[in-house]
Amino acid sequence: MTATPLTRESSDTAEPVLVTKALAQKAASLRYDDLSPEARTVAGHCLMDFFGVTLAGRHEPLANILAEQIAEDGGAPQATVIGRNTRANIEQAALLNGAMSHALDFDDVNFAMNGHPTVPIAPAVLALAEQKGLDGKRLVEAFAAGFETECRIGRLVGRTHYQRGWHATATLGTMGAAAAVSNMLRLDADTTAHALGIAATQAAGLKSVFGTMCKPLHPGRAAAIGLQAARLAARGFTSNPAILDVEQGFVATQSESPNPAAALDDPPGGFYLPKTLFKYHAACYLTHSSIEASNMLRREFALQADAIRKVTLSVDEGHLRVCNIETPRTGLEVKFSLRATNALALLGENTASDATYSDATAKRGEVVDLCSKVEVATWKKTSHTLSEVAVHLADGRVLRKEFDVGIPMTDLVAQGQSLTLKFMGLAEPAIGAARAKQVADATANLAAVTNVAELMALMATSQ
Repeated sequence: MTATPLTRESSDTAEPVLVTKALAQKAASLRYDDLSPEARTVAGHCLMDFFGVTLAGRHEPLANILAEQIAEDGGAPQATVIGRNTRANIEQAALLNGAMSHALDFDDVNFAMNGHPTVPIAPAVLALAEQKGLDGKRLVEAFAAGFETECRIGRLVGRTHYQRGWHATATLGTMGAAAAVSNMLRLDADTTAHALGIAATQAAGLKSVFGTMCKPLHPGRAAAIGLQAARLAARGFTSNPAILDVEQGFVATQSESPNPAAALDDPPGGFYLPKTLFKYHAACYLTHSSIEASNMLRREFALQADAIRKVTLSVDEGHLRVCNIETPRTGLEVKFSLRATNALALLGENTASDATYSDATAKRGEVVDLCSKVEVATWKKTSHTLSEVAVHLADGRVLRKEFDVGIPMTDLVAQGQSLTLKFMGLAEPAIGAARAKQVADATANLAAVTNVAELMALMATSQ
């Protein structure tokens, strides 16, 4: 196999460094004690948030359809289906849990991968850890191995991958899941490279389906494929072990500006996990900066809808390809509408509650009326998540506010407290306050969990 432009020259030798091999080695060798305290803490935050958003999405129409299909297909009852009274084989459980976790678009984000990092990985490692009776440390290290891998591949392919229409949560998440499961299975680096190749050749997901049931299907499929890829590799199944480096490989076909150095260099602090961003509004993450700015203006100036003549949102042009549905007709489309989400914020609606994003909301007169007054403009700023809201009032005043949700919290205690409140609000209706608190406590100290199966048992319901 010849070296390609997608390799980086080693500083020690003249031999090219294959990115696939290097990332496989990192994923295979990562252990709990290698992780920084911050990375371990945020891993727990990610998993608690995952459990909450999955429970909240457990009875969405797409979840019911997938559950019906899985029941019809049958399979060994190996793993818990979160928030439901059924079990499934581990790949089926990964599929359904992954889809439910993204059904509300309320899960975490990391801009190193330009996507949602937890939802393709957690379903895979939780299903396997439950089946094998592994402990919390094994769960954390496998989760972290997958998380760091997908973020490094995200840095490798750059933003052009997402800009060309690929849903990075699906594509990169498939390889992240494969790396995570490879770590959990204790595969060596060479076998892990094959697992990445098996996953990469199946990795897919198009942004053109945003606003439909297929968007949350993506992380479910990514989790199931990644789980399958590593397990096949463990049995000797092969692929191209340099899938990120070769001509006609994943990167060569899916990125216009590959950056091997960015993939191989360590981020500040050594890990991407602490750079994770969490959602506190149940809509597309790219709407959150303007929602926050609108909320601040409404509170500061006691705004009333009838006093608003026009609203101008200034956002990065990338938002237009993700969340710019002008006239949403369904609650799901409202989540991907800058106009509608900001209309809701200016009206004082609870944008943190998924119940707000209903079909009835999309058709409600005051929402439709204010939505029609919102204009979306583009601007170029250093941060692509920085947004400005300008509210033009009938009395001639123009009120402006900027906000940027792309800045991770550094106070992890405060972050944990905020996420616990979010989790309890999502989990209590499904599993009750007592069990929800047990899950929150367990994710805050995963090193003390002796058997992940016991944690997953808390996630099952009677209906």
